[in-house]
Amino acid sequence: MQQIESLGYKVYFEDDLASLQSFIADGGYSNVLILVDINTNDHCLPVLQAAIPEIVDYDIIEVDPGEENKNIDYCIGIWKTMLDFGADRKALMINLGGGVVTDMGGFAASTYKRGIDFIQIPTTLLAQVDASVGGKTGIDLDNFKNIIGTFTQPKAVFISSKFLESLDSRQLLSGFAEVIKHGLIQDKALFQRCQQINIENIDKQVVYDSVMIKNNIVKEDPTENNIRKILNFGHTIGHAVEGYSLTHDQNPLLHGEAVAIGMLCEAYLSTQSGTLSMEELKGIEQYLLRTYPYYTIAPSIDEELFRLMRNDKKNESNQIGFALLNAIGDCAYNKYVDEAGIKAALDYYRTLDITNP
Repeated sequence: MQQIESLGYKVYFEDDLASLQSFIADGGYSNVLILVDINTNDHCLPVLQAAIPEIVDYDIIEVDPGEENKNIDYCIGIWKTMLDFGADRKALMINLGGGVVTDMGGFAASTYKRGIDFIQIPTTLLAQVDASVGGKTGIDLDNFKNIIGTFTQPKAVFISSKFLESLDSRQLLSGFAEVIKHGLIQDKALFQRCQQINIENIDKQVVYDSVMIKNNIVKEDPTENNIRKILNFGHTIGHAVEGYSLTHDQNPLLHGEAVAIGMLCEAYLSTQSGTLSMEELKGIEQYLLRTYPYYTIAPSIDEELFRLMRNDKKNESNQIGFALLNAIGDCAYNKYVDEAGIKAALDYYRTLDITNP
């Protein structure tokens, strides 16, 4: 079993969740609440229940899946259900799901009666390599991603590769975008390894290495005042495209698909800032375009994307903030780009449509 020490808690890499039962028992909790969505209730809850046969006194809270449901209305439903179950300040919340469940469940737990303990059990690749560590909790507001939230650390994180078996290739690719990002911002060798990986058979070591990169960064900067901002590479433009897609597309982009678009655009911005070489941009471009589907961004929606970016959490003094690459494996933060520069990056992305040369 591999473990990582994080910000006052441990990340356990255990396929059978062997340490979970004793961890709960040792906590002396008054009651245990398990937050699931419809999918994890069917596919992941049985794995969790098999790991805690002696913990019989728990209640299940179920929410609908999807980013569009990560909002205050669903949080109110969670809080009301916690009250109905008589949860007090000695209760424990176990968040069993992807990024929506872990983000929203962490937020609900961190604010219920001014905060109760919670454990994260991420069940998607995206949640395992991204939302699992760092203590960010949050919900969306009017399609502004994670605009309401807290920095609250879980009591533990348990990562099991068994949960990945229930994911389709699209979900796996969405999560893999964050692994690629970790390589681009801090580990060139990992980025090169990514290009050789079969997405249907994710190497456990790649998951561990990716989590380790993020963990080392967040331990150095827990509340995102400096270096932690490099984890936002691809997310300024990516979040805006994702927010637009959520409200306008019948089959919205997944988070990683939008971040892949953001990474292409922000890699281009990196070249325009005079850091990233054109050769490295071409390498990033070729890999991401063959790995992720192209998404048409009409020039007519630029203003809507700017509106979303203007309200991004990373902005300061009305400037739109970015993390930009110095080179593959090296990233800078607190880089600000005006709307003309961002439009040029979107225009660059439009030139990449290989279906309409």
